[in-house]
Amino acid sequence: MAKPTKIAIVILSWNGEKLFDNFLPSVIQYSTADNIDIIVADNGSVDKSVEHVSRFYPSIRIIELRENYGFAEGYNQALKQVEAEYFILLNSDVKVTENWIEPCIKQFEADEKIAAIQPKILSYNKPDKFEYAGAAGGFIDKFGYPFCRGRILNRIEDDHGQYDKPSPIFWATGACMFVRASAFKTVGGLDGDFWAHMEEIDLCWRLKNQGYKIVYEPKSVVYHLGGGTLSYGSPKKIYLNFRNNLFMLFKNLPRQQFTRIFFLRMVLDGVAAVKFIVGFNYREFWAVLKAHFVFYKNLAILIRKRKQAQKIVIVKNHPEVYSKSIMWKFFIQKKRKFSELNFMPNN
Repeated sequence: MAKPTKIAIVILSWNGEKLFDNFLPSVIQYSTADNIDIIVADNGSVDKSVEHVSRFYPSIRIIELRENYGFAEGYNQALKQVEAEYFILLNSDVKVTENWIEPCIKQFEADEKIAAIQPKILSYNKPDKFEYAGAAGGFIDKFGYPFCRGRILNRIEDDHGQYDKPSPIFWATGACMFVRASAFKTVGGLDGDFWAHMEEIDLCWRLKNQGYKIVYEPKSVVYHLGGGTLSYGSPKKIYLNFRNNLFMLFKNLPRQQFTRIFFLRMVLDGVAAVKFIVGFNYREFWAVLKAHFVFYKNLAILIRKRKQAQKIVIVKNHPEVYSKSIMWKFFIQKKRKFSELNFMPNN
């Protein structure tokens, strides 16, 4: 590396004892340097996670949180206790590879406006495929639905090197996110009310609104197991995704787009709920209904957050927001790959 910048790899873990022996060795093997700290932040686990790390990985620093704060606030609490120029937020089920850190740090040091970087995320179980959570970089469509290069909804592409060029993205996955510590602190960190899911998209949106860049670096490669805490189709995950997406849109949509886009999105959620009930997926239907109920219940808090967020917007429109509907493209036009969208985000 060009200079010994201080880097902290922070692995937030909840009851992760069963994962450590599969994933921590690669982190230690490929991240050992005087300027790099490896930290496990234990999020109120009730298994023997802390004892296991202490016994078998004594070089790793442990931060013990007194309760399970969830992903978003768990990281906020842990990072208050970490001093570094760059944080690497790393899931406990990620295997890293040789030279995974240096390309991202070089990007940071070449451009001070870069706030967050995502590596290439491949599947741990199917290494020739991208992984659901992040793939080759994240985007949203005009209604706030997220998708990735290499993964649109539930369709995941094989990795043929088609996304091997560093490029701007809208959001970097929390499964493995490099983030400039000063930028993270400037925008107030993650929104703890999200608990888990989409909190990284909300963070990246706030960073971009303040003029920062989010980029993808394919020379850094990691393998993500995924689905360890909540399976991809679980009702709880559906609830969190629908609720948090509404939270995120309400906070961050530009004023001139807010009324039209937000209420159209509410209608689309209604369509999704009807689809669940027609398919006899009652638990999923109630998950969507609950998400909307909790959204309305939190309106007063969200109005305050929106007012605060909109006060500090420097950039209102982002080329990494897809101007069409990803749902229309996927379900009606049968576009299942990023390359079929004719979407060319640029700086």
